[in-house]
Order: sequence, then structure tokens, then C-alpha cells
Amino acid sequence: MLAPAFIREIRAIVGPDNVLADKESLVCYSFDATKYTSLPDAVAKPRTTEEVSRLVAFCCAESIPVTPRGAGTGLSGGSVPAKGGLVISTERMTAPALIQKEDLYAVVEPGVTTGSLQKQVESRGLFYPPDPASSSACTIGGNVAECAGGLSGLKYGTTKNYVLGLELVTPEGKVIRSGARTVKSVAGYDVTRLMVGSEGTLGMITSVIVRLLPLPPVRRFFWSRFESVAAASEAVADLVGMGSVPAGLEIMDETTVKAVEAYLGENLYGGVLLLGRFDGTKAVCDEDASKAIGILKGKYGREVETDLEGGDPEDIWKARRSVLPALTRYSPTVILEDVTVPRSMLPDMVERIRKISGRYGLRIAIFGHAGDGNLHPSFLTDKKNRDEMKRVSVAVSEMMRACIDLGGTISGEHGIGIDKMPYVKMELGEAGCQIMGRIKNSLDPKGIMNPGKMFDEA
Repeated sequence: MLAPAFIREIRAIVGPDNVLADKESLVCYSFDATKYTSLPDAVAKPRTTEEVSRLVAFCCAESIPVTPRGAGTGLSGGSVPAKGGLVISTERMTAPALIQKEDLYAVVEPGVTTGSLQKQVESRGLFYPPDPASSSACTIGGNVAECAGGLSGLKYGTTKNYVLGLELVTPEGKVIRSGARTVKSVAGYDVTRLMVGSEGTLGMITSVIVRLLPLPPVRRFFWSRFESVAAASEAVADLVGMGSVPAGLEIMDETTVKAVEAYLGENLYGGVLLLGRFDGTKAVCDEDASKAIGILKGKYGREVETDLEGGDPEDIWKARRSVLPALTRYSPTVILEDVTVPRSMLPDMVERIRKISGRYGLRIAIFGHAGDGNLHPSFLTDKKNRDEMKRVSVAVSEMMRACIDLGGTISGEHGIGIDKMPYVKMELGEAGCQIMGRIKNSLDPKGIMNPGKMFDEA
């Protein structure tokens, strides 16, 4: 518990209405979209970079843990205050983005939601491609801290490909700026890229310069049903290799489809669903969609539906965005994983997941960004069933090992946080973890920034 004098000090910095210290309010900041929970001692809601700087400097002087927090939609426990202390929420840092159309960039405060930014730039004929399924709620600051991916990663990449520069408060409370508002910048170490995906362990982001693209004039959707995830996975490589990269290529297995049907009250007609999207000019989209349909019908004998056949083309994408809330209604506990392998290894990874499911008697729903090789195997379980949870733990470890053996990574877009800490050394090795530890210790010698994340401190 923080001393009354500490609470008085942070109230003096951000105003008494912007500090929470009662237990009922603190509970709301104790969890994210995972199973992990931990109460902070207080929550501060600054409005400016200067206020963030003063808060962090004060915490540094007092050796108080600091947990930066966006919307709390993360899927690795990254914004859970594992060591208590002060949560610094960016929920008030939401000024409209400064959009520079001629130079294709925008300057954005960290509390702005991704969906809001997308709407702001699209009204100017521009495009911000990173597109997490939770875009209507998740924030730019959280996206940068976790290096979020999303439904457009196949063609456009992830958040790290769109961050030109940052304003950052260091663990000592100093304000620094990295990167530039230019296409090119090699002035010193690439601090910007280091901070993207650092999960608040090296400092707190207070402003982001994001790269923008011209808005594609046309989007073309298509979807097809398969008898198995393995068969759909084989088709993915052919679709990506046809010479025109889809903007997105998503997969939903039968269990996932059933959960979404129940959640939305709509009929998706069952089966394993493979969803695709092209964007660009009308001529290019029509040609690319024609190629994809030819592959799916000619080689795989699949029926293909497109947005040319009527209805709202965004409906099928809405079904994909609804997967996580749908699964949480479908099962008492959902443990959602985030494994990524080279696309050519997708069928092998799917087969290994199937065998793990059978070996441990567990239900695993599979969905994800198939075009990226990024799957989200989701254990449908009940945390009250201790025996089953033990089997889940062993199964997850085996899944991580299988992913690495196939040349993949333990986290494609959800970050490490608390959830993936036990497996970091499995991928990076002892020497790799030591290098990361040295960087952390050099920038945050007191260890106040988001402690209990990334590194196993035991």
C-alpha cells in the first residue's frame, strides 16, 4: 500500500479527480483480456507528457513500480500491475491526431483508439494499415508497446512497420524523442524500433509518429469452406504464391465458426472458413480475386463466395472480429495462444496441434491470420478444473516447442507479458535473454518500469 504522502503527491501532479485509490476502482485496472490479475496500489490518469514525466520521476525516486496502461485489451498480461505500485493510464491522452497528408504521417497521442485513428485518416483519403481485431477498443500506445499485428498483416506488416518516431518518458522521468517525421532517418541507434514491442519495460510512450499510406480505392472480399483446417492451410500457400498478395487471409475452424454463429445469431453454414481480402484499384482487385477463385475452385474443388454477390462485404470480416468474445461465451475459460510459423509449415503446425489436443484430451479451437502463418489455438477449458488446467499447461509448453522446432516464434503479435515468460528462453536461448537483460538494466537500473514482464525474475 502506498503511503498517504505519495497519494497526495500524485494528486498534486494530475489533479485529485484523476487519481484512484479505492479498491473498487483499482479492480478495474487489475486485469486485461487474460486470466492474470493483480491490484495496483493507485491509478493516475495524466493528460500531458509533462504530467507523465513528473509521475515517473517521482516513482523512480521512491522506487515505486510503474505499469503503463492503455485500454487493457492485451492478451499476454502486459498491462496487469504484477508488482502493484502505480498504474499510469493513458485514457485521457486522446487529442485528435495531427495529420500531415502531404508527408503521409500523423502524430497521435497514446490513448487514441486504433479504430478512431483509422477513421480520422480515412476521412482524408489516407490509410493506417495495422488492424487488430480489437481495433474499436485498443489504443495506439498499447499497440506500439506490444507491436500489435492484426487482420492486414499479410500485405502490410505489423505496427513496427508504421512507427516513424516516438516521444518517450524514460524510467528516470526524462522526456526524449526518437525517430523523425521523415521517410529516412539514421541519426544514431534506432531507439524507436527498440521501444516498439518493449511492453512498457523500458519507458512510457506519450506520442507516436505513424506512417500512413494512400487509402486503397477498392476492397474485394472472398470466402470459402473446407472440410479441415489442414486442407485450408495448404490452400493458403497457393493463394499467397499466386503473385498477388491478399491484404488479409484468415482462418476459422468448425468450433470457432459455431461459436461465432451463436454469438452473432447468424448462419455461416458451418465447416472450416477461409476468408480473404484484396485491396487496390478495381481492375487489380477483380483480377486478383479471379485468380484466387480459380485456385480454390480448380485445385481444391471449393465453392467460393464473394462480395459481388450482394450483402455487406464487411459482414464476413465482422464475423472474424467477433471470434474472441464469441469463444468466451462458448466456454467458461478461454486460453488464447499466439504461435507463428513460416507459411509453408502451417499444415505441419495444425497437425501437431491436433495431436496435442488428442493426447491431453483438450478442446482447442483454431483461428488466426493464416496468411501470416500466425495461428491462435485457443484452449476451451474451465479454470475451476484443476486437473484439466494442469494438462493445458503441459500442452501449451509442447505447442511452444513444436512452433520453435518448425522455425516459428512463441508470439507473433500478442507480446510476452506474463503469459509467455516461461517460454522466452526456449526461443532466444540463455545468451539472447542475457542481452535483453543488459538492455533492461542499463535503461531501468531500479527495475521500476512494468516489472514482472518479459523476464522470469525468479
